[in-house]
Amino acid sequence: MRTTIELPDPLFREVKATAARQGKRLKDYIAEALEDKLAKLPVSAEKPWMKFAGIAADDPEMVAELKRIEQIVEDNFEQIEEEEWQ
Repeated sequence: MRTTIELPDPLFREVKATAARQGKRLKDYIAEALEDKLAKLPVSAEKPWMKFAGIAADDPEMVAELKRIEQIVEDNFEQIEEEEWQ
């Protein structure tokens, strides 16, 4: 997917230079950085309904199971044809 974002010039230059030093394309470097940031979010911050449902975000086994279930949902959601949702 293509999108446009605005970054402060110093940040853009630093990101672009860092990507180049690592031999990565800018878009790949930015995608990795965003994925890393999202992976570090606590489960309760990602899914407010979990707190309401009484799911403990500090239980490592529960967090691992929730991430496993979320991955299954994401994998299957990507396979749904757009026409089915219209």
